[in-house]
Amino acid sequence: MNTYCFSRFRTVRRPTREVMIGEVGVGGDNPIRVQSMTTSDTKDVAATVKESIALAEAGCEIIRITAPNKTAAACLKPIKEELLRHKIKVPLVADIHFLPAAAMEAVEHVEKVRINPGNYADRKKFAVREYSDDQYREEMDRLYETFSPIVKRCKELGRSMRIGTNHGSLSDRIMNRYGDTPRGMVESALEFIRIAESHGFRDIILSMKASNPKVMIEAYRLLVHQMEKEAMFYPLHLGVTEAGDGEDGRVKSAIGIGSLLTDGLGDTIRVSLTEDSVYEIPVARALADKAMSQWTAKQQEIGDNDELYLDPNRRVVDSVDPFAFAKRPVPPIALGENLLVATTEPPRVVLPYDYALAGVAGKGLPEDLQKALAKNKDNPIEALLLSAKEKGGVLSAIKFGALVKGRIPALFLDLGDRNPSEDEWSALAAEEGFRFGLLRTFSTGEGEALAGFLEACSSRKVLPVLAIAHQDFAELGPALQAVGAKEMIFTLAAPETGCHAVGAYRLLAENLRVWNLEAPIWIRNRAEMAFSQEPGFLDQLLEASILQGSLLCDGMGDLVSVETVKDPLRAQQLTYNVLQGAGSRISRTEFVACPSCGRTLFNLQTTTQRIREKTGHLKGVKIAVMGCIVNGPGEMADADFGYVGGAPKKVNLYVGKECVQFHVPEEEADQRLIELIKEHGKWTDPEPAEAGESGK
Repeated sequence: MNTYCFSRFRTVRRPTREVMIGEVGVGGDNPIRVQSMTTSDTKDVAATVKESIALAEAGCEIIRITAPNKTAAACLKPIKEELLRHKIKVPLVADIHFLPAAAMEAVEHVEKVRINPGNYADRKKFAVREYSDDQYREEMDRLYETFSPIVKRCKELGRSMRIGTNHGSLSDRIMNRYGDTPRGMVESALEFIRIAESHGFRDIILSMKASNPKVMIEAYRLLVHQMEKEAMFYPLHLGVTEAGDGEDGRVKSAIGIGSLLTDGLGDTIRVSLTEDSVYEIPVARALADKAMSQWTAKQQEIGDNDELYLDPNRRVVDSVDPFAFAKRPVPPIALGENLLVATTEPPRVVLPYDYALAGVAGKGLPEDLQKALAKNKDNPIEALLLSAKEKGGVLSAIKFGALVKGRIPALFLDLGDRNPSEDEWSALAAEEGFRFGLLRTFSTGEGEALAGFLEACSSRKVLPVLAIAHQDFAELGPALQAVGAKEMIFTLAAPETGCHAVGAYRLLAENLRVWNLEAPIWIRNRAEMAFSQEPGFLDQLLEASILQGSLLCDGMGDLVSVETVKDPLRAQQLTYNVLQGAGSRISRTEFVACPSCGRTLFNLQTTTQRIREKTGHLKGVKIAVMGCIVNGPGEMADADFGYVGGAPKKVNLYVGKECVQFHVPEEEADQRLIELIKEHGKWTDPEPAEAGESGK
């Protein structure tokens, strides 16, 4: 079923043609290139040059500059000249949306032109119209006439081109035939590729950007799938557009970009943050380095002696449909009163806690755990994971658990590879107030021990959590299958040989399918399974986002825990941010905010932060903050409300994709937005405890 990458278990890079952007090669054997975009007004040559120099010094390898009109496009010439005078040879890309004339001017001065196929030859009116085949051909003829001149000029000058589809700016023609879908995004790009190829032009890079990581991931997968059919090998530029700022923007970008890089897709990337553009570079660099570290790792065959999971091409069989996201079915398991692990429920949050460092009962509840529990309304800790690997560890963990009784419904105790003693089993059976789960690692040769453990858990109403490696399922699978429908949860104890962490969990799900075990999967983000490790919170954030976000977007993951972050409050917040970024669990307001550029009509950073402070408590409400109308109405298609720059110092307010208030003065726009939310019954007053916390 997998037809978009070589392997969903190992990072095997997709082969592409090399496309040169000036002296910088993209695709082929080149490393992943990192790029960004200036935020200054392009007509302010000095400011744009200054920002471009800062980007180059930060490690940006390709710099994109907006050219919204012919005047701005003409400014690319002195910008380029000034950069060369400063000995900055980073290639420039002109960002073109609506005006072919601007593209024809820009191509004279820069190494690459980015064309948005939804805007370049079309005006988006959200018009509903049925196109006959003849009418559609007429539209394509018009598109051919409009697009061909820039293609020919790029070919003459040796320039390259990015055909950059945005989910928010599909043409009405595409929308009416394919809908607002990933397939529509792909078809939009293919229309332009075929015209370019008709002129013998193939120096093309493609992108499929969306603010929703799931849409973005599916669109790129479909694009590669279609290109494979048509023997196209164009490099890919990856990005989640309108990702936002702060932790949210980094998480969403890492989910979308990291998931595809892990599958071997992607040749150049941009992390789009609603922040100063230089802050995008370290995040993008870290993502690129993680992916490339997987390319150089020793590529070993998985399950070399196990024919169950290998097809004739020596690939692991994967039954997941990568083009239709659906949650993996699991039976309901009660973790506590009104708290289920089930297909219909969101993933449950487990917080690892090293109680040995904080002391045990008698000293009271540690302050760091108190802070995490205080966030319990919309970001609840639904279970604690405590170590019980040492003899007597279960008794110590139960003693500590008494401090949170009534506030956390479940305790998971990590036994490592040991069984509880009789005293520990007795204590578990006698204890009330928790649903206990025992996490135990089993391997080949422990079939009888596994059966005995499951029986002991069942008789004491304890939930078994089993960590079993791929190679051990051959022996332990029949024993598990014989148990039948008893409650159990599965996870991983350590990395699998020859595959990355995402692939290891995919492999676990495939083993469970083969052995007819419809059991929940607990995704544990652990340092031992990291793609690569660098000190600091950014690395921990990226690792959690790539691992858990990738799997959640594919519908896998019933419990999640971030075990690399030792601060409980920060670990709890990151876990919920990953769940929100993957669209798996909405615990607060969802913001779609574009990065600044020369088209922006207000200060996006301060505006986004201000609106978040006022509306960030509205659980389940989605608000889009857009600097201009280029992508605004389309990217807001699934947003509840939109705040969009309509003219200098004027804001247009949207409900869905319908503009309901035009040219609202900036000083009135925030309050008007709040009134609009109230009119539609989606406003609630913030609780006192939430004051000042909504932006965190």
